[in-house]
Amino acid sequence: MATTQSREIIRTVNPATGETLNEHPVLTDEEALDLLARADRAFRSWKQTPLEQRVELFLKAGQLAEERAEAFARESTLEMGRPLSHGLGEASAVPSVFRYYAENAKELLAGRQLDVPNFGRAYVRPEPTGVVLGIEPWNAPLMQAMRAAVPNLMLGNTVILKPSSVTPATTLLFDELFADAGFPEDVYRTALLSFDQISTFIADPRVRGVTLTGSNKAGEIVGAQAGRAVKPAVLELGGSDAFIVLDSANVQAAVGTAVACRLVIGGQACTSPKRIIVTEAVADEFIAGFTAGFAGQTVGDPFDPKTTVGPMSTEKGADDLQGLYDDAVAKGATVLVPGGRMDGPGAFFKPAVITDVTPEMRVYHEEAFGPLGVIYRVPDTDAAIALANDSVYGLGGSVFGAVDDAIAVAERIDTGSVAINAWLGGPVEVPFGGTKASGFGRELGPTAMDAFANHKVYAIT
Repeated sequence: MATTQSREIIRTVNPATGETLNEHPVLTDEEALDLLARADRAFRSWKQTPLEQRVELFLKAGQLAEERAEAFARESTLEMGRPLSHGLGEASAVPSVFRYYAENAKELLAGRQLDVPNFGRAYVRPEPTGVVLGIEPWNAPLMQAMRAAVPNLMLGNTVILKPSSVTPATTLLFDELFADAGFPEDVYRTALLSFDQISTFIADPRVRGVTLTGSNKAGEIVGAQAGRAVKPAVLELGGSDAFIVLDSANVQAAVGTAVACRLVIGGQACTSPKRIIVTEAVADEFIAGFTAGFAGQTVGDPFDPKTTVGPMSTEKGADDLQGLYDDAVAKGATVLVPGGRMDGPGAFFKPAVITDVTPEMRVYHEEAFGPLGVIYRVPDTDAAIALANDSVYGLGGSVFGAVDDAIAVAERIDTGSVAINAWLGGPVEVPFGGTKASGFGRELGPTAMDAFANHKVYAIT
């Protein structure tokens, strides 16, 4: 890592107004290496901390997270623009992450007895390995950070978490929370790192794994660097989830869920359904309800209780979505609800709905990250499955229909998870992750500790 005299600055902007919020200094190379050394030293003692003591610390952290939910939500709304009610929803889920791993730690970390004929006995036990580097995004800055950090901390690893440059102040609030909960210093730290420093950390033998939620481009870079360093990685990348509505669906229930989950975080959630696939028998009814739902949204100040869709997180994000929309319309897509960039300050994008999308259009293949609904009419179930699988992505998805019908369809979709007559979101009890270009590895649930654990075998004759 080359020494640098000048300090890089991260400038954050309120996406609703375009006004500067803060200027955050990036760590110098010397500071970054010192932080890594301290996290490595902290690991030596943290891994020896009795499980009962770690559990108590996690329960205290969960209590503090509950008490501070509104402060967390307000900071995230300032930085990334989602309606405050959406931020409160995410913030209220954070305590559940601490409590789940506190309440289940003993079972999750217990060794597993193995039957070894003609040898004796053996068991395998997950053990911590060292410092884990987390690289996390802006769209769910609270849960994304903690679902990466908490399982690893309970395992006994230490965590350095690099936040998005869009939401650094939100993520930095966790440093105070961990300190106030009584965690030892340097067990968890938020670190504003440069790209070069991230590369140096991944190559450093003291970092034993890296987890990233981000773009496919970032995933390709981080995955390649982790591979060269021969260390594990968890990559949660893009998604273009299918939301399938079958002939046997409760159409109005499907409409309500589709509108809500397509517009969560202003459509900027990786599991928000980017491709809504409806069989011909129910297409007219569904489209009428869905377009009415989109047309009825209130776009505006994210702190106004009447607002249902705030600005997109950045001007660039709004411009990128406008490019996808314009490309589709120019190539023949039918506009059901007109929308797009709005006049005035801020990164506002009026929700739009299109149909008659073809493979020649960019939005057919690319992830539409924002409030753009794309509806596909298909003749039957087989066509719905074929279209759902015609994507490089495979993160999540939903199927609405009679339960047996929906399960049969779900079994044929190549993706990381499928919700039946629902949208899954990210409950802490359920493993989350994808396949294909959506990445590999799992966060949350009982398998979240697996990626950066040493599953050590003890064999006894």
